[in-house]
Amino acid sequence: MIVCTNYAPVPAPVLRDVFGAEPPPGTWKPEVWPGDAAPIVRADASSRSECLLATFGLVPRSRHVHGARDFETMNVRAECVGDKRGSCSAWHRTQLCLVPAMAIYEPCYIAGQGWIRYRIWLPDEPALGIAGLWKQWPDGSCSFAMFTVSAPGHAVMKRMHAPGKEKRSVVMIPHLQWGAWLACRDPELARSFMALYPAEKMMAVPDPLTPQPAEEAGAASLGAPSR
Repeated sequence: MIVCTNYAPVPAPVLRDVFGAEPPPGTWKPEVWPGDAAPIVRADASSRSECLLATFGLVPRSRHVHGARDFETMNVRAECVGDKRGSCSAWHRTQLCLVPAMAIYEPCYIAGQGWIRYRIWLPDEPALGIAGLWKQWPDGSCSFAMFTVSAPGHAVMKRMHAPGKEKRSVVMIPHLQWGAWLACRDPELARSFMALYPAEKMMAVPDPLTPQPAEEAGAASLGAPSR
């Protein structure tokens, strides 16, 4: 079950003022999709927060082995992260990060209306710190994925995606726990952060997808996990 393949990253000033990390060189899009570059925050060798641009998708499509079965790596299931080939190495090295976001986008199916994209954010917080896992490649580039947990009874997330399908949510780390998450070096302790954010502290409103230029439209339908 793929969730959150589209989100709004934070602007550079929020990285500095809210996440306490110097913005990385370069630019990023106001809305991120799989394969796009976006800022992540991790702890450096001195345990200070550092920010860098990384590709959304732990194993980007450009890294897929030719002829192998296609697979999506934007999300990492918290329940089995240590057992999956694409994520186990980074997990056992506790390569944890925060994915700074202003909001995430999810498709909600409404009877009689069909699919409607919803914007989900935390109105009482300056930004979302989504739990992520990062990976570094031999050429020095980095990629990342978002952790997800089961959410069948969550008042907001249970409404997202197709009726009858598994309901999941990205893991939003509470602001006061950001430092502890980044500093964690024990995979089992890291599991204690894998919780649903309280629904009453979230806001979800319709935010239809802006039509894209023809050359960029590709597979950007709400039912597809990629552009």
